[in-house]
Amino acid sequence: MTTDVTATGVGTIRSGFLGGGFMAQVHSRAARAAGATTAVLASSSRERALTAAQDLGIERAAEDLAELLTQDVDVVHVCTPNATHAAFALAVIEAGVHVICEKPLATHVDDARALAAAAAERGVVAAVPFVYRYHPMVREARARVAAGEIGDLLTVDCGYLQDWMLLPGDDDWRVTSADGGPSRAFADIGSHLCDLLEFVAGERIVRLTARTRRVYAERAGRAVTNEDAVSILVEMESGAIGTLLISQMAAGRKNSLTLELHGAQASIRFDQERPEELWIGEREGSRHLFRDPQTAHPGVARFSTVPAGHAQGYQDAFNGFVADAYAAIRGESPDGLPTFDDGVRAARLTEAVLIAADEQRWVDTPAL
Repeated sequence: MTTDVTATGVGTIRSGFLGGGFMAQVHSRAARAAGATTAVLASSSRERALTAAQDLGIERAAEDLAELLTQDVDVVHVCTPNATHAAFALAVIEAGVHVICEKPLATHVDDARALAAAAAERGVVAAVPFVYRYHPMVREARARVAAGEIGDLLTVDCGYLQDWMLLPGDDDWRVTSADGGPSRAFADIGSHLCDLLEFVAGERIVRLTARTRRVYAERAGRAVTNEDAVSILVEMESGAIGTLLISQMAAGRKNSLTLELHGAQASIRFDQERPEELWIGEREGSRHLFRDPQTAHPGVARFSTVPAGHAQGYQDAFNGFVADAYAAIRGESPDGLPTFDDGVRAARLTEAVLIAADEQRWVDTPAL
C-alpha cells in the first residue's frame, strides 16, 4: 500500500524515478521542491541506478521498474528514452500507481490512446510535462486572450529553435527511430510549441500541412532516421492561419520557443528565453509587460513564486508543473495540468505532421 495522499492532503508523497539522466535531475529537483520524499531511482542497471541516486540525493537505488514498484511509492516519474515510455508508463498504471511520463507519451498514437484509457480506468493521476504552460507570463497571455483583450484571432507566428544538432558530428540516441521514434524535432520540441499554442489561444489546430528536412544521413556513424527541422502551416478552429518553424539546427538558438498571436485589436508575444515579459502590440504602439503578481490577471499570481523583479525560469516552471501533479494526487483539480489526454493530442499532431510531410497534403486534426 502507498502513503495516504487523499483529498485531505495528509501524508508526504513518496516519489520514484525511472531513468538517471538530465530529465531525472529536473524531475527530482521539482519533486523535492514540492515537498515529496525522493525515495527510489531505477536505471538501465543497478550500478547506474546507484550512481544516479547518489548524485541526485535519492534515498535508494533499484535494479529495474519491477523492484522500484515494490518500494512503497505514490508516483513514478518516467524519464527514459522515448521508445520505452509506453511500456513503462503502462506497467506503473497497472500497478495502481500515479505516473508522470516524459513526452512523447508514446511514439505511436494508438499506444498513447491506450495509456490514457488505462489511466482513466485505474483512476490514477497521469501527467505529461508540457511545462512551458507554467511560466507565469504564459498564464498571463492565456488570461488576456480568454478575456478578449486581443480580439478575434487572425494569425499566429510561432517557432521553436535550437542548435544542439547543428554539426554533422552531433549525435544522440534520439536520431534513430528505434530509440527516439519516427519523429525527432517535432515530437521532441514541436509538441511543446503546439501544446503552448493551443493552450494560450484556447482553440485547436484543425488542419495542417508540413514539410520536414533531414540534413545528414548519418551522425557519428549512426544512420539518422527522423527529421532535423519542420515547417508547418496551420489553420485554427476560429479560421485563423499561421506558421510554425521547428529546428534543432538553428545556429545560436539554444531554446528559442516563441509564440505570437495576432488579434483584431492587439498582438501578444511570449519568448521563453525572456520569460519575465510579454510583448503587447497595438496599432498605436507597442509595449513590454513584465511579470508582477500584484497586477496579474485573476488566478495567475499563484504561478509567481518570487516577487516581481526576481527572475523565474525553466526549473521554476517545472516545479510548478510537478506541484500541480502532486496536488492532483491529493485530490485537487489544478487548472491547466497537462494530462495523458494532452499526450494523446501531441501524438496525434505528430502523426498528422508526418503524414502531411510524406504525402504533401493537408491533414485534418480536429479536437479528439
